[in-house]
Amino acid sequence: MGGDNAPVETVAGAVAAASRGVDVILVGLRQVLEDELAKHDVDIEITEATETIGMGDDPAKALRDKPNSSISVAARLVADGEAEGMVSAGSTGAAMAAAAIIIGRIKGVSRPSIASIFPTPGSPTLVLDSGANPEVNETHIYQFAVMGAVASEALLGAVNPRVGLLSIGEEKGKGRALEKAAYDVLESSSLNFVGNVEGRDVENDRADVFVTDGFTGNVFLKTTEGAVQLVSKYIAEELAKTSADAQAESLPALRRVADRLDYETYGGGHLLGVNGVVVISHGSSTRKSISNALVMASEGAEKNIPERIRNQLAQ
Repeated sequence: MGGDNAPVETVAGAVAAASRGVDVILVGLRQVLEDELAKHDVDIEITEATETIGMGDDPAKALRDKPNSSISVAARLVADGEAEGMVSAGSTGAAMAAAAIIIGRIKGVSRPSIASIFPTPGSPTLVLDSGANPEVNETHIYQFAVMGAVASEALLGAVNPRVGLLSIGEEKGKGRALEKAAYDVLESSSLNFVGNVEGRDVENDRADVFVTDGFTGNVFLKTTEGAVQLVSKYIAEELAKTSADAQAESLPALRRVADRLDYETYGGGHLLGVNGVVVISHGSSTRKSISNALVMASEGAEKNIPERIRNQLAQ
């Protein structure tokens, strides 16, 4: 029931994911979901949830006041083992609170972290935290790095993932007190720490995992998305000035580039550090994004990401 385009796009995305082999359960107002499913003539399991949490609601209070909200019911399905993961395009705060309170944090994890995937040259790059924790300390950054390295290896195939600390310069000593303290912790750890990285390094394969606080990570995420949209707009404007033949010749290549840069290719970010797979999608998610997010969640469950993180932190 969550997201700017729910339930039309979320249901359509679920139908698309089901056609790709994902076993989906829709959680929400039964009649609304049944009406949407009827448009697709597909049978997908529905679990009733009689309440919803709005984007303007206080997440923690809403979880207490609305125990039958769709996000609470979905989280309980995961906590009870009836589902292996959940996807939400609704309130990020509510999804995070439900994950932490109902599903529960992995032992030893202080702050679950959102890991976003960037379609960088070579292999994709994980950036975390991308919005869950605006204020953190160096211990949190270290845990983000451990969880990010596990996810990079399991989901993206990185070997001995390289971890970089997002800062304002490559040299040791750059950044705020947070970055300086985090640098020392990461440098003395067993992680494959490659030092500080800058925002522009995401495109030159400097590291497999970028770690930072949630405020910086979220600004970085949305700025890069905006930059991609701006470049796409400029290309479209210039292309419109060319001949029809030139457009026809250029469009296939441009579409391939656009597909590589489209943030909906991944559908959302994994919330790492909880006892189940949780993927948080954009509020503006379309059916493409929802479908891909459900596939991400399915792959995360198959690769048993929570258990891998649990084992790594226990070492």
